[in-house]
Formats: sequence, structure tokens, C-alpha cells
Amino acid sequence: MYPTHGEREQPIFSARAHVFQIDPATKRNWLPASKHAVTVSFFYDANRSVYRIISVGGTKAIINSTITPNMTFTQTSQKFGQWADSRANTVYGLGFATEQQLQQFSDQFKEVKEAARLVREKSQEKFELANPVLNIAAPQEPSEERHSPPLLTVNGPEDKLVRSKSADTEQQASEKERIKKMLSEGSICEINLEAELFALQDSNAKLVAALHEANTGVEEWRKQLSDYQEETERLRDQVSELEAQSRRPGPSESEMRDELTQSLEELEALLKAKDEEIRNLQSKKSDIHDLEKQREEAVERLQDLETRNVELEHRVKSAEHTLASSLDERERAAGEVQRVVDILDVKIYDLNGLRESLAKLIDK
Repeated sequence: MYPTHGEREQPIFSARAHVFQIDPATKRNWLPASKHAVTVSFFYDANRSVYRIISVGGTKAIINSTITPNMTFTQTSQKFGQWADSRANTVYGLGFATEQQLQQFSDQFKEVKEAARLVREKSQEKFELANPVLNIAAPQEPSEERHSPPLLTVNGPEDKLVRSKSADTEQQASEKERIKKMLSEGSICEINLEAELFALQDSNAKLVAALHEANTGVEEWRKQLSDYQEETERLRDQVSELEAQSRRPGPSESEMRDELTQSLEELEALLKAKDEEIRNLQSKKSDIHDLEKQREEAVERLQDLETRNVELEHRVKSAEHTLASSLDERERAAGEVQRVVDILDVKIYDLNGLRESLAKLIDK
């Protein structure tokens, strides 16, 4: 299941999840460490004999947690789990798409934690087995001196044996100190290199994010510019259509006024003629009966004229209403044209500003 000792570091299990970290200020709220679901993997470093959980978002490592035997993965809901990392001084949270994925990750965490415990126990046993003289030689030397005092006074092979054991003990102690010093220096150097690597990766990620943000801004500005151009063309077409409607032929105001004036003049002339006729009839009093008859006829004709006058007045009012409606329609059309022209001016102004911003950005 796990990689061999000859391999450097290989993934042993991977899953897709949303990564969160606890808010360092409140220690209660979760802060998203990734915008989308990322790959979270268990790794085994054979050279250092450690297990780690690593996840990379873009070019930045958002999880780098070394698993220790005292860690615990807790399932806080059906699709969410968390664990605390004292070395990183944070709490990691993972949100999975299904309950099955969460359960698989939890089982894998338990297996890796147990493997880390076994690795630690084996390393302690190896350390004790590799240095038995450091634990045994020191208490044995006084016993050998107490049980073999003649070896201190007799010249010969026994004296050489005591000196050889003492020299071996001192050499092993110095070798132990030298190994401890090398391991300490190697760990410090590796930690420094790892910290420098993460710092460089973080800086590179920030530069890539800034470049991506700039490219996104340029694309958004280009899209906005295209939208403004399309809207400008649409407004121009609307203005052209309104102008064409305003130019369509129709009865002009002067023509309608002339027609109404002519009708009134005709009516006035007719009334004057009738009045003159009545006066002429009144001057003729030769025959009262004829005059009465003529008067009745004149009255009837006058009534007919009044009826025609009423009809003409209705026609005049209808014509005035039509004229007023035509004037209101022309005023509304003119107002709509002016409003569209104002909107077009504003859009052209915004378009010019956007072009200047885009030009400045491209120059940068």
C-alpha cells in the first residue's frame, strides 16, 4: 500500500474537496482557502519517515500538514470534517461532495495516523538498538572495575583490554554527539530551505494572481466596450427610425388652419347673404301673405343654415382635436428623439472614458 523506502515522496491517496481554515482572529468562523474544489492528497516521505497531507491551489500550497499520532480527524457533519495542526497553528476543514468521499478520507486518515505511530515506535527502537553501548557501557565500567581490580595493576593483555574498552566508549560517545549535531544541522537547513521554497511559491502565486486579475480586468473592459458599442449602434438605429417617422408626410398645421379659415369665411358669407335677403324681403311689403310665406321659407332656410352651422362647428372641433393630437404626437416624438440623443451622448462619453482607461492599462 505504501511506497518503498527508496522513493522520495509519493501520493498514497487523493480526494477532491473544498479547503477551509479557521479564522485566526475569532477561532470560530471558517475562511475558504480555495475558490473551487481541489485535490487533497496523503504523501509519505521515505527519507524523513513522515506522512503529510498536501493540497495545492494554483501555485500555492494551501495545506501542508504533517500527521502525528495524536491528531484526530473529526466528522462535524455529513459532508464536512476537520483536524487541528499544532505545528501550523491552525485548524483545517474539508467539505466533500458526498458522504462516501468523507468516510473514505476519514478511514485513510486513521490508517495513516496508525502508520505514523508505528514509524515513530520503530524509529525509537532502531535508535535504542543502534546505540546499546551508550546505555550499557557507562554502568558496566564501574562493575568491571569492582570485579576485576587486578587488571588495573598487571601489565600485559589485560591492561590493553581495559584501555581499548575505555577508548571505544569515548569514541562512541563522540560519534553519537557528531551524529546528533549533523541531524540537527540537516533538519535546520531543510526547514530553512522549505520555508524559503514556500516563500518563493507564495510570491510567485501573488504575481500570477495579479497578472490573472489584470488579464481578467482587460477582458471585462473589452466585453464592456463591446456591449457599449452594441448599445450605441442600437440607439443610433432607434434615433434613425424616430427621425424617419418624424419626416413622414402629414397634414401641416398651416394647411389645416387655412382650411378652417376658409370654411368660416364661407359660412360668414352665407350668413351675410341670407341677412341681405331677409332685409330685401322685409322691404317688400306689397303682399303680407307673400311676405309671411317668404318669411317662413326664410326661417326654414335659416334653420337649415343653423343645422349646417352646427355640423360645421362639429367639423371644426374635430379638426382642432385632430390638430391638437397631431401636435402632441409630434411633441412626444421630438421629446423621445431628444431623450435618445441624450442617452447616446452619455454612452459615447462613457465609451470614451472606457477607451482612455483601456489605453492607459495597455500602456502600463
